[in-house]
Amino acid sequence: MNNFKKIALTLAMALSFTACVNDNQETKKDDTQAEMPAGDEKTDTSAENVNDKDSQTVEKEANDNKDEDNDVETTGKMEDEPHYGKPIKVAYNGGVCTGAPGIADVRGEFKKRGLEVEFVNVESDVDSIGTHTADATVGHIAKFVPPTINGVDMVFASGAHTGCKSLYVLDNGEINDTEGLKGKTVGFPGSIGSADHNIAIRFFDKDGIKPDEVNYKQVEMSAIVQSMESGELAGAILSDEYADKFVQDGTIKMIRSLSFDDDFKDEACCVNALNGDFVRENPLMAKAYNEAVLSTQKWMEDNVEDAAKILFDNNWASGDFDTVVKMMDSYNWAVSLDETEDTLEGVVDDYRKLGIIDSDVKTEDFISNYWNSLGLKDSDIK
Repeated sequence: MNNFKKIALTLAMALSFTACVNDNQETKKDDTQAEMPAGDEKTDTSAENVNDKDSQTVEKEANDNKDEDNDVETTGKMEDEPHYGKPIKVAYNGGVCTGAPGIADVRGEFKKRGLEVEFVNVESDVDSIGTHTADATVGHIAKFVPPTINGVDMVFASGAHTGCKSLYVLDNGEINDTEGLKGKTVGFPGSIGSADHNIAIRFFDKDGIKPDEVNYKQVEMSAIVQSMESGELAGAILSDEYADKFVQDGTIKMIRSLSFDDDFKDEACCVNALNGDFVRENPLMAKAYNEAVLSTQKWMEDNVEDAAKILFDNNWASGDFDTVVKMMDSYNWAVSLDETEDTLEGVVDDYRKLGIIDSDVKTEDFISNYWNSLGLKDSDIK
């Protein structure tokens, strides 16, 4: 089992940029969109786009972690682990994309494995893991990768699903591809350096467009479409769920997508992440948690409408039921462990090339440090 060198969160925060919007600014939710977990479209102060940890430090941590594996002792009984009998705290405020742990609880998947979970409302999913406010969460790879390199003690245990965000422009025929956005401004709800920004940069990079050939601007989500109509923005990164009603009424159109484009559609957009200390001290509980979530996601892939009903019944989703079902059906909830590891490798390679993380950080060291499926294989998920 991989281990992770714990660094004080204060150091990580001292090195960080804000990951979504400022602490005193909360993005307004559209009435057709369920409240999303903190840090997705809301306030997030996590260390998301910091490049100060050099390759030697990352490589040293990988070696240290391997040495520390011998310090982890297990009896082979989950009942003897220090957290046993206490609930696993899961950072989750509702929302479709991050709904698998909640659905797993409703379906009794945690109880079946001798676990109890407690859902906690947090300001930042990243910070909640780093400060032990939560033991587990779900979030976007684009947001989680940089903070881990810079001190947040986080383990990526599995993928959550594919898809979910795309690049949109006005549906007026003036811009039809990313080339048409060169020299123009693209907006997103997150801050500069956030997951949305990183997603945009990867879209342009895949199309041979350098990051500095496009301008970027943070705009409150509820004002983004209006900003496009006024000419302030030429394009925007939006969640497919939020954008759907504007696509349906002919206001905007999709020109690049994590959900549907061949070079992105098989990537895991989000991951199930756990606190490193929790994993080291409670490896069997962590494995059982991961298995419960993955089993639920596999069920969701074949039972999208039933999964959506659970979300609505528990007030974890709102708006138009059929729209939510359509969005959920566009994701691959059964994204494999192998596909998730491949995604992490590709994202780290791209982030290094684009300067989002230190250019000398080795992909193999990142995987050694932060990817740990907790002893599970794809064939184990029933």
